[in-house]
Amino acid sequence: MLTPGLNEEYSVYLDNAATSFPKPEQVYEAVLRTMRDVGASPGRGGYHRSLEAGRILFQAREAAADFFSISDSSRIIFTQNATEALNLALQGTLVAGDHVVTTSMEHNSLLRPLYALRNKGVELSIVPVASDGVVDVEDIRRVVRVNTRMIAVSHVSNVCGAIQPIRQLAELCREIGVLFLVDAAQSAGYLPIDVEHGAIDLLAVPGHKGLLGPAGTGLLYAASHVPLRPVIQGGTGSHSTAEEQPQVMPEGFEAGTHNLPGIAGLHAGIEFIRARGLSAVYQHEFNLLNQAEQALRDISGVTVYGPSNNSERCAVLSFTASGVDSALLAAELDHGFDIAVRAGLHCAPLAHRMLGTLPGGTVRLSPGWSTTSEEIAFFSDAVVQCISKIRKSA
Repeated sequence: MLTPGLNEEYSVYLDNAATSFPKPEQVYEAVLRTMRDVGASPGRGGYHRSLEAGRILFQAREAAADFFSISDSSRIIFTQNATEALNLALQGTLVAGDHVVTTSMEHNSLLRPLYALRNKGVELSIVPVASDGVVDVEDIRRVVRVNTRMIAVSHVSNVCGAIQPIRQLAELCREIGVLFLVDAAQSAGYLPIDVEHGAIDLLAVPGHKGLLGPAGTGLLYAASHVPLRPVIQGGTGSHSTAEEQPQVMPEGFEAGTHNLPGIAGLHAGIEFIRARGLSAVYQHEFNLLNQAEQALRDISGVTVYGPSNNSERCAVLSFTASGVDSALLAAELDHGFDIAVRAGLHCAPLAHRMLGTLPGGTVRLSPGWSTTSEEIAFFSDAVVQCISKIRKSA
């Protein structure tokens, strides 16, 4: 139960970069309806409930494919989150002797699987970014080797919102003949992503962030030319006599029982975004970030990180206040004003090293589809009061 503290008017949630909240009402309804009225698993029986479950799964896959401009929905593999999708993309394609290029702005969901693969003989180059969090494509080109197999980057930084030049990176990948993996954890549901025209070979997507689906959902897109190997073995509902995991898309990569209620909710989230309009969702959050940034820059001692041009930033904003611990500031906002923000290193220590915000990290705010201008104004006023309180008590 939330404790409102000094805040009697608002309960402000500004941590949508971690998990979007609240969800649209139709997302909750889809989850409940699937659990209550269907119940069965897809592909695990010929009775009508199982067939209905299969229909729900197929329609969600089709909706996701259409959303990302994917012509063949069987190339979409449902996962429990973007982390699982990234692990499958990396472990299912790379072998000892391959070389991977990534950047210093990556989340541990990408970096830790790469570190683990490095221990197994995969070579890794991590390219530093500029002070605004954006990588220079030519810096990546300079570290490419004969054995480079993949370039893997996040579309948007989860720390400072910097949008990476994925179109130019895709062109580089095509030019040198390597795979292009995009971590869309902070861009799916905010920025348009066309994987086929954008020449993206592998796209990892969480369901619980910008797509407004439930936790425990996500997907990996793998282009038809990607020789992907399953990394989880088990039941698929088909090819039951085979001793080895079938490499059939998508069921060979979705071993075990699906999170069907979650996938139904994810489908509802996608449909909500389509109905509202992706550009409208982005513009709404862009305007809120502009409002927050302008207010923060007027506060003495506050530093905002990331691109100076807001058109190069997605719906994430990080800041620090001189002489104020970021974790303490976030706690004061929570306890005193019922405002939820994220403080610390955001599972991206290399990014904070590049931004100069180690060891304490930053305070990160990330508005959502339901956030209002009044809530951002309330947040901005609360930041001023919390900073003043902390500085006085120091």
